[in-house]
Amino acid sequence: MTASSRRVQSDYMRFAKLDTSARYGLASSGVADCALADLDLAIDDLALHGPNSYGYVPLVERIAGRFAIDSVHVVTAAGASFANHLAMAAILSPGDEVLVEDPTYELLVSTLGYLQADIRPVVRRPGDGWSLDANAVAARLTPRTRLVVLTNLHNPTAALADEAAIEAIARAADKVGALVLIDEVYLELMFRSGKTRTAFRPEGNIVVTSSLTKAYGLSGLRCGWILAPTILAQKMRRLNDLFASLPPHMAERMSVIAFDRLPALRTRANTMIDANRAAYRELLGGHPGLDQVIFDQGTTVFPRLTASDGDDFFERLMTRFDTSVVPGRFFGRPDHIRIGLAGDIAMTRQGLERIAEALPVP
Repeated sequence: MTASSRRVQSDYMRFAKLDTSARYGLASSGVADCALADLDLAIDDLALHGPNSYGYVPLVERIAGRFAIDSVHVVTAAGASFANHLAMAAILSPGDEVLVEDPTYELLVSTLGYLQADIRPVVRRPGDGWSLDANAVAARLTPRTRLVVLTNLHNPTAALADEAAIEAIARAADKVGALVLIDEVYLELMFRSGKTRTAFRPEGNIVVTSSLTKAYGLSGLRCGWILAPTILAQKMRRLNDLFASLPPHMAERMSVIAFDRLPALRTRANTMIDANRAAYRELLGGHPGLDQVIFDQGTTVFPRLTASDGDDFFERLMTRFDTSVVPGRFFGRPDHIRIGLAGDIAMTRQGLERIAEALPVP
């Protein structure tokens, strides 16, 4: 990729910000925003200013303790999207080869384009349940590969990666001197018992990003993090001096409170997601207009339209039914759509009913 072809925007983010407003909004993959009251804050919990030169210590310690790692491995960032940008910027130089799962989240590809990476896809296939194929990744690795970029749960399909596959990919990447970056932002939804897990190991070659945004309805806090080996984590902190300087201290303090409220926030999120997934199976699970794999986890489904194009269907859905989804072209699959299952229960059901009505039958 030459400097003249460098990506300087994300078409998906513009779409998500400006083109998805609808009465029945099923375009978002995140849990519906919670209210300030859900955090049970007291005014004494907040302050405008505090010591946070390279991370507010109580917040860093909450994240480190949650994953049973030393705090030197934790880098805080403004949400998972910026965590991904910061991590990739610290790892890559222009022209570095990067393997990226396909389909994948458009913002990851756009960010890699901005960083002038040489992007090589590794295909996930619906016939295999969108599974992560370690052999397919290993076959694409070359001595030029610097990074492998994955999501778990997979965005857009919500497929859960097999831990053995992730370990095999990490071993294969290590043989060519490459790192593996895994966005685990949706994996937060799997921690129903409160027990967490992560692919990150302090001495390994896996870097992990995540946040509180998607799973808990806390997008306004922009509480994201990176788990990385010590030297790389330090490099990210210093690089962030160029990007963000200091985060809003009040949001950091609220994020500490949010970590203490996660059981209640998790229950709220799962109540909505479970009801919405049941409604999806009832209303769209066997619809002849959809070819799909429906998982028992995650906030999204990614069906293929059997008799329509994703953009055409989106226009029809918005114009005639005041309902939004995400056209699959943003994930490299123009005949698919991504449907969110983490919104208000009544609104989501009504949106799913409208999708069923709008779908052409082959």
